[in-house]
Amino acid sequence: MEKQLADLQQAALAAIAESNALSGLQDLKVQYLGKKGALTAFLRGMGGLAPEERPRIGQLVNDVRQVLEQAIAEKEAGLAKQALAHKLASERIDITLPGRKPELGHRHPITLTMDRIKRTFMRMGFEIAEGPEIENDYFNFEVLNLPKDHPARDMQDSFYFSDEFLLRTHTSPVQARMMQSQPPNTPIRMIAPGKVYRRDYDATHSPMFHQVEGLVVDKQISLGDLKGTLEAFLKEIFGSSVRVRLRPSFFPFTEPSAEVDVSCVICGGVGCRVCKQSGWLEILGSGMVHPRVLEMSGYDPELVSGFAFGMGVERIAMLYYGIDDLRLFFENDLRFIRQF
Repeated sequence: MEKQLADLQQAALAAIAESNALSGLQDLKVQYLGKKGALTAFLRGMGGLAPEERPRIGQLVNDVRQVLEQAIAEKEAGLAKQALAHKLASERIDITLPGRKPELGHRHPITLTMDRIKRTFMRMGFEIAEGPEIENDYFNFEVLNLPKDHPARDMQDSFYFSDEFLLRTHTSPVQARMMQSQPPNTPIRMIAPGKVYRRDYDATHSPMFHQVEGLVVDKQISLGDLKGTLEAFLKEIFGSSVRVRLRPSFFPFTEPSAEVDVSCVICGGVGCRVCKQSGWLEILGSGMVHPRVLEMSGYDPELVSGFAFGMGVERIAMLYYGIDDLRLFFENDLRFIRQF
């Protein structure tokens, strides 16, 4: 048995020395040192030895195991070093080459337009206010002079979670929340930008879109202040040559109310397909805050007055960039977004 162990050791060391791959070395390890390997077979055959021979042969087997384990470890380290050297030689990186710049994203045209609107009003002294997109019926309708049986609700009744809560249909609730958070008759000059939701979807309507609504409340605020403010804003957005007009309209939360038009930014007011040959484009709604709305939010209409306005950001962006389909804003086509 001693000669057999010596022959096994010699054969194993020769095989280890000739091995030139880590995978082959692992196979040799299993062949000689594994649970079903050659050395384990020797240990299992010791039952047929005389009792006095077993300790000596067992020690010989352990000695052979240590020799083979050390040989395998040294060979493994050598092969790993060779593999690393080969990899470094074959996969060199030329650090003098210019790096690859990460591709930068593009700001969405809605974001660009929203930022332009915010900057314009902030220069005019307006503060920015925000509110929840999930709104209750009281702030979304009732406090804005839209009781539950009001027919004007039909245009806005939309995505309800319950009888009480819905996705807000405009950012006007932020105005009411602002008034109710202030001491009575506190002057306010604010805009409320954000997402709103309505049950519409076509080339000019989306179930989710963006609005900016504004509110000014103070002593002796007049319709002239409203027109002057909107005229300054629209000239800043569309250019100093744009003309502005107000047309009588109806909104439950303002009285009197007016639609605001600008001279067509495509044809300059001459008449074209975009403005339907009228020379004018409807741009936003506005009006003097209804006395009832002031009262419901704790303001005294005998002491203060105010004006409000609201615009769709997508509408402004479509006119500013000459986009003819609202749905392009939400299709996430990089060919479209990269133009801006």
